[in-house]
Amino acid sequence: MSTFQRVSDFMEDIITALATAWGEGGISVVRLSGEGSVELADKIFIGKNKLAEQPARLLSLGRLCSSNGDFFDEVLAVRFAKGASYTTEESVEIHCHGGLLPAQKCMEELCSMGARLAQPGEFTRRAFVNGRIDLPQAEAVLGVIRAESDEALYASSRTLQGAFAVKLRSFLDDITGLAAFLEVDLDFPEEDEGYISKADSDKRLENLISEGEVLLSDCRSGLILRKGIRTAIIGRPNVGKSSLLNALLKEERAIVTSVPGTTRDRIEETFTHKGIPIRIIDTAGIRETSDEVECIGVDQSIKSMTEADLRVWVIDSGDELTEEEMTLGRRVSSMKHIIVLNKSDMLQKISLDQLKDSFPSSRIVSVSALKSDGIEELKDIMVNEITG
Repeated sequence: MSTFQRVSDFMEDIITALATAWGEGGISVVRLSGEGSVELADKIFIGKNKLAEQPARLLSLGRLCSSNGDFFDEVLAVRFAKGASYTTEESVEIHCHGGLLPAQKCMEELCSMGARLAQPGEFTRRAFVNGRIDLPQAEAVLGVIRAESDEALYASSRTLQGAFAVKLRSFLDDITGLAAFLEVDLDFPEEDEGYISKADSDKRLENLISEGEVLLSDCRSGLILRKGIRTAIIGRPNVGKSSLLNALLKEERAIVTSVPGTTRDRIEETFTHKGIPIRIIDTAGIRETSDEVECIGVDQSIKSMTEADLRVWVIDSGDELTEEEMTLGRRVSSMKHIIVLNKSDMLQKISLDQLKDSFPSSRIVSVSALKSDGIEELKDIMVNEITG
């Protein structure tokens, strides 16, 4: 794939791409952007009038004609004037019939006449470079597209409208203002009173710290809404990790057997609870083993545990805690985690009180993954543990 060395290298071309999803549907929208887009579109668009003669933002009915003179689709086309489009450049949209060939043929003809296919995200990149949107808004475009819950959609939409940028600019202006006062005082130390008193500068710093913490919290919340809470289900083999995954997803996603070590590859799925996407990873049981394949699975489990935002450590209430589990517990204790005492519907050899004594700082919940008892409470705790 080619790379751009300078901004001008990619800003001078006319670019084209499919604006709608690839495949069959009602319509397929081909987008053009760049100086000369209208003139180029008029080479294949045959309507009552040329697009260049039509008012901006007015849909025009016409046909698309190939370079050899054959008509291949009836379309609607619209032009956008420079300064009044998504990229702020002269732009055109051609609404073809939905399907694989009409839009593809349209883009092939445009490229044969001087346009090139846009790189992924290039329309948004141009909008950013041209000042149409700022960086948070550019990221929010992808957030809107990939939103998996109403909360994620609304959060990205607010950022797209500039709400976060206003807060950020105000914060940066306050920092710049305080820095200017302090620099003047440093440059002119002979002034007794100075331009800002120590009490005033201390108060402003405290306010800036508070504002910064709020902004950072907003960023973290936005990241969680976009990417979800990465959660690793960990524990020794045959404690019910796969059964817990199935209970959380409310479907039989993982194979459940009484044979230890059944899960060897990571299984990753996503569900949403209270508007928060939770990316759940069912890992191989962690234990000492001589099986080469299982060893690889154990290594992946430890990697997932380390990289996760949250660890759900599953313990079988019907068995005594092993030394391996105590070692795992000491390791997990320094990370964000929840202890799940599974198989609450069976005879128990470990009580909640015993676990609380061994791990006093841990959140512990008793569940029966098989009967789905306690699962909703666990979901609440998972969300609260990260979002507070």
